[in-house]
Amino acid sequence: MHRISLFLLTAILLAACGLPTATVPSPVASPPTAATPTNTRPPTPTRDPRLPTLPPRITPGPTATPFPLATGWWDSAVCYEIFVRSFYDSDGDGNGDLNGIIAKLDYLNDGDPTTTTDLGINCIWLMPVAEAASYHGYDTIDYYTVERDYGTNDDFKRLVAEADKRGIKIIIDLVLNHTSTQHPWFQAALRDPTSPYRDRYLWSAIDPGYRGPFGNNVVWHKSPFRDEYYYGVFWSGMPDLNYRNPEVTAEAYNIARFWVEEMGVAGFRLDAIKHLIEYYTLQEDTAETFEWLRNFRRFLERELPGTFTVGEVFNGNPRTLAPYYPDQLDYYFEFEVAKQIVGAANTGLSKLFMRAVQDAYTQLPYQRWAPFLTNHDQNRVMSTLGDDVAKAKLTALALLTIPGLPFIYYGEEIGMVGVKPDERIRTPMQWTKEEFGGFTSGFPWQLPQPDYPVKNVMLQDEDPDSLLNAYRQLIHLHINTPALAHGDLIPLQAKGDDVAAYIRRSGDDLVLVIINFDVTPTEPFTLTVSGSDLPTGTYRLRPLYGTPPTAPTPLTISDGAITDYQPFSEIPAQTGYILKLER
Repeated sequence: MHRISLFLLTAILLAACGLPTATVPSPVASPPTAATPTNTRPPTPTRDPRLPTLPPRITPGPTATPFPLATGWWDSAVCYEIFVRSFYDSDGDGNGDLNGIIAKLDYLNDGDPTTTTDLGINCIWLMPVAEAASYHGYDTIDYYTVERDYGTNDDFKRLVAEADKRGIKIIIDLVLNHTSTQHPWFQAALRDPTSPYRDRYLWSAIDPGYRGPFGNNVVWHKSPFRDEYYYGVFWSGMPDLNYRNPEVTAEAYNIARFWVEEMGVAGFRLDAIKHLIEYYTLQEDTAETFEWLRNFRRFLERELPGTFTVGEVFNGNPRTLAPYYPDQLDYYFEFEVAKQIVGAANTGLSKLFMRAVQDAYTQLPYQRWAPFLTNHDQNRVMSTLGDDVAKAKLTALALLTIPGLPFIYYGEEIGMVGVKPDERIRTPMQWTKEEFGGFTSGFPWQLPQPDYPVKNVMLQDEDPDSLLNAYRQLIHLHINTPALAHGDLIPLQAKGDDVAAYIRRSGDDLVLVIINFDVTPTEPFTLTVSGSDLPTGTYRLRPLYGTPPTAPTPLTISDGAITDYQPFSEIPAQTGYILKLER
């Protein structure tokens, strides 16, 4: 392999496509532009031999033809993200655990499709559950053993079995980009340069001098044992794995196989995938990362068919996500849609929300994207909304009626608040008004938010107008209404910037969604569309969610067009409806 000047390489890359830029996420997130490095690197005799050298590059294979996903449980799913440490403590040690989740499964889904007293979700995403060095779990020590604070491998298997009885699929966070410095592989590589684990990480005899993609962060970290450096894009406690080494890829495959075949998971949320394979100063969205993900998908299809994957590409929008389609992971989180849902509720304006949804729908194939509001790396949505329940209901309505596979962060359904640091956006679930919110009989690892006596599951369960009961109704509608679960999107033009309106269609199942984000009622408004494939006819509208001020006017569709349709005279402030079209 040619040895080259880092300076020359950097100049080539800058001239060709520019360095990527990004905002700064928390240390456990992966924080956007894609760039493809040149395929040839000219030899340069002046390159410092102590700088890191790369093994031969992974050669990209053919790109697969786009194809729709096979029909599966994800077609009508709503996923619920759980930080195990904060959900429910079953043994009083102050940490949430797997048995605690089992104890609360009926809250999430009681297994009876005729009831509406459960939340109704049918998919759980567990943040990291493997043994780790830190409270959050994103610095893995042992990929094959459940975190001791959470329970045992047998506890995990029991959780999967109990969830399955209720129709709930379990997916887990799969952290492949890096390990903990305490992982035995890294400890062996750190202490012995001749260790067989040495090439599982990235090393340099001197500090190469370039910085990372998160606001000029340090990525080369000094070894405590000798005059050398190792690479870790997030921080010194998380050294990156070297996926140019086939042994590392083989280990990743073994880990995936273990959790599917031995532990029973239905799939994975892949953390920080944009950073898997770096190319000197190019530290995200490289062509080699795309090829590795293609190979990973081929492995799953060949050996673990039916395994679901969703990827985190931090700040992902259609432009940054496009290189990851069509043949890598199944779904990706759509950060721009999340931003604009919350933005519409805060500003009262729908234009940017509708644009973001249409961009994702038209540019990302087969609705293979995952909308959400916030996650474990962001200030909680209720804090962003100023603790406004009306706004929170609007964001829930938008999230659960647009295309894609929606994800809900635990506690969003009751309006839990939280502002960084990270520990305060991952606080214990607020179950009751009792001490520590009913989370533990001991002393919690982190104090709950101070509003737990007046904001908890128990109180909202008894209030038919609560945020919790709005989420219950919307989740059940999403899962049981084909048009909402996986139907096409037909945006409607509404006069005024405050109203968002769209039709979702799956075959003969049609629903109309209307949302007034503004703090004032709408003036008389009309809805229009032309050139659609909506079936001709006159429809009556039956409310599925929300109570309109008057009975909706019948809707006429002619040759795919709706012209100046006014369902009712006005929409009250911060109100939305789901209306079923019936002949």
